[in-house]
Amino acid sequence: MDEVEKTIKKPKAKRWYVLRAIGGQEKKVKEYIESQITLLNLGDYISQVLIPSEKVYQVRNGKKYSTERTFFPGYVLVECLLTQQVTGILRNIPGGLGFLGESKGGDPLPIREVEVNRILGKVDEVTTEEEVIESPYALGENVKVVDGPFNGFIGIIEDINDEKKKLKVMVKIFGRKTPLELGYVQVEKVKE
Repeated sequence: MDEVEKTIKKPKAKRWYVLRAIGGQEKKVKEYIESQITLLNLGDYISQVLIPSEKVYQVRNGKKYSTERTFFPGYVLVECLLTQQVTGILRNIPGGLGFLGESKGGDPLPIREVEVNRILGKVDEVTTEEEVIESPYALGENVKVVDGPFNGFIGIIEDINDEKKKLKVMVKIFGRKTPLELGYVQVEKVKE
């Protein structure tokens, strides 16, 4: 009898679940869940709420801008111990559309540990990376050098190296074409 009681009282392990959210409402859903954790003292049941995203840097008009891009638009990850109360709260969140993989009227399905590790690994990887810059340039495009000793020169992009965030630009110096290796932030598009 004692062993049966121990197994009944033994808490289940927390698992990761995916909540669907209306597109663009992920942050509001996350904030709402976090407010409910505080308000209803659910810290023992819900441990983490994540929106996997990354910072992306773009260069426009010679200035660097950062934006945040969500890996999985419309989804919020929640690590929790599903009880009837927690399930009810998570299903009825404003802006939420229920659990991913849930059969009608059935229990929510947790995501596999392998998927969780891959997603969390991707999130951790992004936080350790310095910058992710999307190349706003194309081969054959005219650019103006805005930084360095060749400031003011106009050239044509011959090669783009996304890994190093560098461009090979052919510039005419004293009537001869000369290749320059420049970073994305050292050039800007020429307005035609």
